[in-house]
Amino acid sequence: MGLIADSLGRVKPSATIAVQQKARDLKAQGRDVIGLGAGEPDFDTPENVKQAAIAAIKRGETKYTPVPGIPELREAIVAKFKRENGLDYTPDETIASTGGKQVIYNALAATLNPGDEVLIPAPYWVSYPDMVLLTGGEPRIIDTSIENGFKVTAEALEAAITPKTKWIIFNSPSNPSGAAYTREDIQALTDVLLKHPHVWVLTDDMYEHLCYGDFEFTTPAQVEPGLMGRTLTMNGVSKAYAMTGWRLGYAAGPVELIKAMTKVQGQSTSGPCSITQWAAIEALTGTQDFIAERRRVFEERRDLVVSMLNQANGINCPTPEGAFYVYPSCAGTVGKTAPTGNTISSDEDFVTELLEREGVAVVHGSAFGLGPNFRISYATSTEALEEACTRIQRFCGDLQ
Repeated sequence: MGLIADSLGRVKPSATIAVQQKARDLKAQGRDVIGLGAGEPDFDTPENVKQAAIAAIKRGETKYTPVPGIPELREAIVAKFKRENGLDYTPDETIASTGGKQVIYNALAATLNPGDEVLIPAPYWVSYPDMVLLTGGEPRIIDTSIENGFKVTAEALEAAITPKTKWIIFNSPSNPSGAAYTREDIQALTDVLLKHPHVWVLTDDMYEHLCYGDFEFTTPAQVEPGLMGRTLTMNGVSKAYAMTGWRLGYAAGPVELIKAMTKVQGQSTSGPCSITQWAAIEALTGTQDFIAERRRVFEERRDLVVSMLNQANGINCPTPEGAFYVYPSCAGTVGKTAPTGNTISSDEDFVTELLEREGVAVVHGSAFGLGPNFRISYATSTEALEEACTRIQRFCGDLQ
């Protein structure tokens, strides 16, 4: 009888964290490595948010909090959803957790029975399928393609739904592709979901404030109010407010679901960090002016990276609508030989050779369920991005 639970055998370690670690290890050996694997803004947490945290410490806000969050934060979450998304919730329909990841995990742990299916469009954030497996469900992947902008179609969604479907996880703008769904795109999907009242919707809106050009963000419960009663709308402060390490995600949904999620959280972590909660209140209710400026910087970086990658032999890089990732295809390099003599037969080979040869760390697309692609995070300095893209161009030029 082994020590480790069987359920853990179904789960893979996070590929993105593995890439970051490999890049760190090479740097520690003195290698010149540009890491483009991390999914976090390179900006600092805004000063007003830091000051709110410091003030909370000085006030002695250092005790346990209610499991789903302090009342002031839950009020701020209600106000945010009303102001930015036109969604009406009450405080008891909200929950704050230790990161968006915990919100999703709580929701799955609170609702999945063995054999329940969760629909996940690919490419997907690496943690979705593994969280479904850990909580006893079965991930069902819906493939998208570069031709349809990495977005799931109404037809594909309809075909994937079975009597066992419990949830669909919907992420827009998307990690890893940066694809974002228009109001019309979402309406087509919600029209399908209205016909299947047993399917719940879990939206991951973490990149809401990182949409480019004249793209207008919408979320499923906003587009189709008829789904409010079976939608969990999740968001957080990590990306828009550069608060990844503070660990605060939040969500709103039906009271019955929120109570069940609170029960799970009460037996795992209890309430999120008290100081982080006060910082998050300031993030959600304080000035939002810096968001537009940071978005402009990200948009410039996106345009630079897309332009330079499309000049690399064998690379096809679509222009994403949001987030801070590009998801180029490296299909044009498959079958070629690297200077090491190794043949590139997959996206994983591509990123391995690229890291060894040029010291550029990116994540292979097969980790996100769709290849042959790779993900670049452009949440880093323009200089680093220019140098990295120059190295990628050189690497692709050296393939035989």
